[in-house]
Amino acid sequence: MECQECHERPATLHFTQVINGNKKEIHVCEVCAKEKGYMSNDDDEFSLHHLLSGLFNFDTYSINGQDHYPSNPSQQRVLQCPNCGLTYPEFKRIGKFGCSQCYETFSEHLNPIFRRVHSGNTSHDGKIPSRKGGSLQLKKQIADQKRELNQLIEDQEFEQAATMRDSIRDLEQQLSDHRKGGDS
Repeated sequence: MECQECHERPATLHFTQVINGNKKEIHVCEVCAKEKGYMSNDDDEFSLHHLLSGLFNFDTYSINGQDHYPSNPSQQRVLQCPNCGLTYPEFKRIGKFGCSQCYETFSEHLNPIFRRVHSGNTSHDGKIPSRKGGSLQLKKQIADQKRELNQLIEDQEFEQAATMRDSIRDLEQQLSDHRKGGDS
């Protein structure tokens, strides 16, 4: 495909822009892309890091490379890790934590990021193969039902809680029988 700007070189960059449902595609060579401002002369501009770090910038917008916050910036407290000194804006820019303490420091801001990255999920439960994970399936069911039981007790749904308790006992008995059978 030929560059839509110079009509001399092959188009190596293809940009798609959708605004209010209107789709516009641009096919240009690298030289024209830099001349027209579709990309900067900085070779790092389209790195994988830049693509991924865009996931972190949902609570800011950027103008000429400067982050702007929707509310008054003077009222915002800049989070900073007490261990390594990394700030939240730095984390968003580089996309990496400085130390293990950063997870705790920035924890209140991580769930929205995890939701964006993991299709709305904030925890990974994994999958258990049914033919190999018999006891693991039972353990998972027991843990889920115990959480439900605690919620029922908290909500003072004692009749349903008693039924759930009995169900948990049955599952625990199945688990015990399963272990005696040799599969763990």
